[in-house]
Amino acid sequence: MTAIFVTSTGTDIGKTFVTAGLIRHLRAQGRTVEALKPVVTGFDSMRALTSDPGVLLAALGLPVTLGEINRISPWRYRAALSPDMAARREGAPIDFAQLGEYSLRAVLTRRDVLFIEGVGGIMAPLDDDHTVLDWMMILRLPLILVAGSYLGTISHTLTALDALLRRELAVLTIVVSETEGSTVPLDDTADAIRRFVHPINVMALPRMRVTADGSGFAPVFAAGGQQARR
Repeated sequence: MTAIFVTSTGTDIGKTFVTAGLIRHLRAQGRTVEALKPVVTGFDSMRALTSDPGVLLAALGLPVTLGEINRISPWRYRAALSPDMAARREGAPIDFAQLGEYSLRAVLTRRDVLFIEGVGGIMAPLDDDHTVLDWMMILRLPLILVAGSYLGTISHTLTALDALLRRELAVLTIVVSETEGSTVPLDDTADAIRRFVHPINVMALPRMRVTADGSGFAPVFAAGGQQARR
């Protein structure tokens, strides 16, 4: 049994795409999978089916209802801003202690595999004093770091990784999720990152090759559960 935190180098990189693909892949193998996206910004209840929690619920084989969305994403905000800014705009701040308790409870009560998906990048602010990195440090779960394939992603990825490893957080794998319209070759980008992060597993993920059952996600676990620290 395991729990994994999915984070990324920035916003709109592909965390939900990757998490949903992993869910489908593991469910196709007969695993029991749960997933949470506790904090969501840019949430439009009129487009719940295509929202991040909606995509995760569909991958889990669960109905996209308000009750289910409340269960896996209790902190939701309409504005597509950083969590602290969106929460301030709505007068509904994130209680960091409650977020930690909610996440830890899910980890302790999981039945098999649990994914907790973060919000924004690793340094996205949750309130005036805490970032997603602080949230991850409470949980101390192995991480999947999702990066894009756009020009500049190598520096962003290595910077994010350095911040994680300096805090002795375990990185299971780095997924380079193909950025639509990028002029940078996906495989070349993954190879460049791979040279700097050994022995951490690096996976290049072309979006067009991902099927409904999550095929193509097995390489995420190719390192045999290896967790690298420096």
